[in-house]
Amino acid sequence: MAISRAQMLKELLPGLNALFGLEYEKYEDEHTLIYETESSDRSFEEEVKLSGFAAAPVKAEGSAISYDAAQESFTARYNHETIAMGFSITEEAMEDNLYDSLSARYTKALARAMAYTKQVKSVFPLNNGFSNSYQSGDGVNLFTASGDGVAGGDGHPLVSGGKNNNRPVTAADLNETSLENAIIDIAAFTDERGLLIAARPRSLIVPPALMFTADRLLETTQRVGTADNDINAIRNMGAIPEGYSVNHYLTDSNAFFIITDIPNGMKHFERTALETSMDGDFDTGNVRYKARERYSFGVSDPLGVYGSPGSS
Repeated sequence: MAISRAQMLKELLPGLNALFGLEYEKYEDEHTLIYETESSDRSFEEEVKLSGFAAAPVKAEGSAISYDAAQESFTARYNHETIAMGFSITEEAMEDNLYDSLSARYTKALARAMAYTKQVKSVFPLNNGFSNSYQSGDGVNLFTASGDGVAGGDGHPLVSGGKNNNRPVTAADLNETSLENAIIDIAAFTDERGLLIAARPRSLIVPPALMFTADRLLETTQRVGTADNDINAIRNMGAIPEGYSVNHYLTDSNAFFIITDIPNGMKHFERTALETSMDGDFDTGNVRYKARERYSFGVSDPLGVYGSPGSS
């Protein structure tokens, strides 16, 4: 349905002082602080996690050397979605509008709508990763820990038979203790054969409700909320070197997330960049505008992120 003169009566008459509602600022590309971005030229992408070797055993004198076998662990699949929207304006509405270029005004609104959808989709894994609404390639919840009692959880299974935990067993709110425990949990990550890996936090991602808490925890030189003269160990050690960032599209005001330095963790594939186009209909004179892009968001290695849903 085209936007017609009936939907913009005030803009057809003199005496209107201002048009407003489409000039709001938007939060810019917050997904870039969570995801690695790669281009794609296929309808979907798959990434396979490999298992290395177990710890080398002692070889007794005169005995044969031991041989180990490698294998594939699991596959993460990215199915690209097509996001598109448009609008149409009648020829008469464009002719009779007295105050502004309708096309320029509404193409900006279209771009804002496309950007909003992208940001919402980018945090879907984080917003839903504590339940089986979003699972990683190993078939369990994106955020899981052995003994957490959450359906679809119980830790990320390893080829060796062990588990990796990328959430606390007992859900905790963001504070000094929970953040230190998260850093300790990340340091305990192992590969598929149970060998320790040098995993470290990179950045803390929080919703707006936790930005003041995050600032106190990472930016003050002394411990927060105590009368002691202890140093802030997290800041002093540079344990989260890239600091914190606020993501305004997170839906849980208590949840917080840590992006780790594990490669091939959170991934964003861009299949087709944002494209805009317009055309006119000869019979009606209506002008149509559209925007379209294709992309996917997901996770290959779940050890690329750690999360806590908060205690409530």
